[in-house]
Amino acid sequence: MDYQIHEPHSDLKSLVNCYWTLEVPKQSEPQKQRIVPDGCIEMAFILGDDIKRYTSENEFILQPRAMVLGQTIEPFYIEPTGFVKTFAIRFYPYGFGNFVSESINNLVNKKTPISKLFEKKSADDLEQKIFKAENTEQRISIIEKFLLDRLNDEKTINTIVKNTVDSLLSTNGSASINSILKDGLSKRRQLERNFKKQIGVSPKQLGKVIRLQTALKMLLEQKAENLTNVAYESEYFDQAHFIKDFKEFTGINPKEFINHENLALSALFYK
Repeated sequence: MDYQIHEPHSDLKSLVNCYWTLEVPKQSEPQKQRIVPDGCIEMAFILGDDIKRYTSENEFILQPRAMVLGQTIEPFYIEPTGFVKTFAIRFYPYGFGNFVSESINNLVNKKTPISKLFEKKSADDLEQKIFKAENTEQRISIIEKFLLDRLNDEKTINTIVKNTVDSLLSTNGSASINSILKDGLSKRRQLERNFKKQIGVSPKQLGKVIRLQTALKMLLEQKAENLTNVAYESEYFDQAHFIKDFKEFTGINPKEFINHENLALSALFYK
């Protein structure tokens, strides 16, 4: 697997986490890969062979070749049909909402073709340019022009939403909403409404995903001797709480995660 990440333009750095590319040679016996939530929204272009997304144990659909992956709050499986070549944009949780008028809540747990989120002619033109580009540098230049042309003050994310996300990120998801908001119930209700529209999930759900990321990275980097230490370092109330959240978002126990053959891609992204 060849996984590369690239920094965004300075004018997009507060909204775009990175650009990434992934190439995987065709496998004689491709395996399903379990993808777990990471708290981000991504726009992805499939430049290689088709990729299956499983809707049940044995049923699948082919992923759109140019799509937006909304917030995910449950794991899902994908499987390559041949050579994997992907170019993608990883947005911060509040990033993608600055470029579309669509409620981000409508994208949760979905892979939406970009033609449904942007004017069709512009989306089709972007898709063709990305596919015909000769290298990653050209693709980055193309997507940055597309994003910068659509960035305007009218779509700027609500300040309280951004501040809440920043607080969750800076505390690895452990900050409570009560500690972030000091203006009472009305502000909390307003935050909940805006969060669903602009982030796609509730502040509590995003906080849980961000906290899980901390634990996943510790497990992958083997920075803790046992699950109790992982739970403590990730600021879970106790080990039982940690295991419950872990299973909710990954579908398996923490002990199964490390060497699970279906988690090679998720492990790659988290490392």
